[in-house]
Amino acid sequence: MTGAAQAEREAGPISAGEIRRTYQQIRPYLRRTPTLTVPLAALTGASRDDAGPGVVLKLEQLQCAGSFKARGAFANLLLREIPPAGVIAASGGNHGVAVAYAAHQLGVPATIFVPAIAGRAKIDAIRSLGADLHIGGDRYADGGSAAQIWATESGAAQVPAFDQRETILGQGSVGLELSEQISDLDTVLVPVGGGGLIAGIAAYFTGAVRIIGVEPDGAPTLTRARAHGGPADAPTGSIAADVLAPGRVGDLVFPLTQSYVSDVLLVDDKAIRQAQHALWRSTRLITEPAAAVTSAALITGAYRPAPGERAAIVITGANTTLSDFQTPAAAEPSSPPRVRHAEPKCAERPGR
Repeated sequence: MTGAAQAEREAGPISAGEIRRTYQQIRPYLRRTPTLTVPLAALTGASRDDAGPGVVLKLEQLQCAGSFKARGAFANLLLREIPPAGVIAASGGNHGVAVAYAAHQLGVPATIFVPAIAGRAKIDAIRSLGADLHIGGDRYADGGSAAQIWATESGAAQVPAFDQRETILGQGSVGLELSEQISDLDTVLVPVGGGGLIAGIAAYFTGAVRIIGVEPDGAPTLTRARAHGGPADAPTGSIAADVLAPGRVGDLVFPLTQSYVSDVLLVDDKAIRQAQHALWRSTRLITEPAAAVTSAALITGAYRPAPGERAAIVITGANTTLSDFQTPAAAEPSSPPRVRHAEPKCAERPGR
C-alpha cells in the first residue's frame, strides 16, 4: 500500500476512481459475474409479454464463495495491514463464508462468529474452508459483540460486513462491472441489510444511474435510518434475517445512501418467497431469500419500470440448501435468458 493510497482512503468520500483501483487489486481472486436479461413478464407472471428491453439480472450468487461478499472480503485482506493473528468477522452467514474463503486463499488465519439463525449451508461452508467457527446468540449483533471481545484479546483484525471503507470499496465493484456490461443502464435495484453493497454501488455511479434499495419489511434498516435522519435500531424479523437484518445500517454507509440512493422499498416475506420461485421458473436460478428481494419488488409492483427503462436487479447470493429453498413444481422457462460475460472458474492465487 502506497502512502498516497493510504491518504486517499483516510480522506474524503469514496469515489469511482478509488473503486476502480480497488477492483484492480481484488480482480485476480474474483469471478466477473455474468448478467442475464429476462422479460419482465417472466418474473411477474403477467399474461402479456413486455415489449421493453427486459430486466437485467446481475448474478452475484455465482461469485466465489456464493455471494457478492467476496469482493469486500478480499478488499479488506489485500488493502489493510493484517496482523499475524489473522482476521475476525461477525456475520449472519455470507460475510463469514466470504472472509473464510478469502483468508483460505491468502493463507490468513480466520475466526468467524455467526448467530444461531445462520443457514446450514453457510455454516458448513465456513467450516469447510478451515476457519475457526463460533456459533451463538440470536442476532447478528450478538456475534458482533463476541467478535469485538475476541479481537481485543487476540490482536486479530476485524473485517466488518458493511461499515468499513474497504468493504464498501470492494462491493462497489459490482456497479463497475454492471456499467461495463450494460451500457444503457437507467436503474439498479439493490438488496439492503447493513448497506455496504448499496453504498458501494451508489458511490460508483454518483447519481448517473438511479439506485433503489429494497428491504424486507421485517428488517427495514435503511428505511428506519432515513426516517430518523441517521442510523437507528430496526426490527430484525424476516425469512431473510440471516443476511438482511443487522439491526441498523452503518455510519459510513448512511451518508452515501443519502447522497445517491433515490428511494428504498419494502417487501414482505410472502413476496420474497414468491420471488425465489419466480426466479426458478423463469431462469432456473436457485437463490436464498435475501437475494430475491429485488425480484419481489418487481413482482409486487413496488417498483414498476417505465416503458423503455433499462433496469437491473442484483441477485446477491445462493448459499442455501434445497430443503430451505422449498422448490415447487415449476414449468420450463417461458423465454430463454440472455447471458453475458460468464466466467466459469474462480481465480486461485496468482501464479498457482
